[in-house]
Amino acid sequence: MVGTSAVNAATLTVSAKADVAEGVVSLTLRHPDDARLPDWTPGAHIDLILPRSSEAESEGGATRQYSLCGDRWDAYTYRIAVLREPEGRGASAYVHDRLRPGDRVGVGGPRNHFPLVPSEKYLFIAGGIGITPLLPMVRQAELLGADWQLLYGGRTRASMAFREELTAAYGDRVRIVPQDELGLLDLATWLSTPRPDTKVYCCGPAPLLAAVEAACVAWPPYALRFERFTAAAQTAPVRETPFEVDLRRTGRTVTVTPHISVLEAVRRAGADVLSSCEQGTCGTCLTPVLEGQPDHRDSVLADHERAANDCMFLCVSRSCGDRLVLDL
Repeated sequence: MVGTSAVNAATLTVSAKADVAEGVVSLTLRHPDDARLPDWTPGAHIDLILPRSSEAESEGGATRQYSLCGDRWDAYTYRIAVLREPEGRGASAYVHDRLRPGDRVGVGGPRNHFPLVPSEKYLFIAGGIGITPLLPMVRQAELLGADWQLLYGGRTRASMAFREELTAAYGDRVRIVPQDELGLLDLATWLSTPRPDTKVYCCGPAPLLAAVEAACVAWPPYALRFERFTAAAQTAPVRETPFEVDLRRTGRTVTVTPHISVLEAVRRAGADVLSSCEQGTCGTCLTPVLEGQPDHRDSVLADHERAANDCMFLCVSRSCGDRLVLDL
């Protein structure tokens, strides 16, 4: 099983807000009483629980996930960055247009489903706002004395958040590649030759992730790790017929029909399961599997984690067989 949740929910204050790129604002969050915040590790994210409003509600809910991109050794502040999404459903517009320093927001987490694992060398690849989870990883790699490089692509220089912060701190270890000036990232040059001693971490838009995954097909197992902001495209589920889910701790059995999720079915049976995105990307509803084989349909677990069959995301994953037993 992967990921942890340090806290379910808290109310924090927006202590600072700044424009960090074209269409990107950063928020600094503190406890209202200046209390210490839960620790986190590079790759972690939090849930931002926005006040109920017509703008946020138009997204079908007011909770969104954002990577922590500040200083993990600062125990009193969290920093996130939010990209304005014109085609979104309102939450990013609310953050950009209405949220102000002094306002309070709910925060869940932190959780980490994109952890930095030990390695002699790292290659970090970021596209656009995908730089946010990689910022703390770069700092950690530098702190540990690892050999690392960062490839950072974006539409324009002006749209690339934290560009100046990175180049000022790390110089030529960081390659800034604005598409309008230099074209797309030259993945073939960097990834055509597998390097057993190097871990590749990537975050960005779906086309970049697909290109990096294709370029790393000959790399050793587990060399590539990436995080998605949107759910990956899915094929049809393994089965289109009902299956049973046993809740071991409560002693109840529920039937999951083709048109409801496992999450909805177990909640109807009285199981208290936290969830957020309900798209298989945030990791909130991760649940231990005691028996059975899940049909994994999330965008979080790596292949070896899926093969273990010891956990699943209830919001999107289903069952390959007639029965699953969950630790609920």
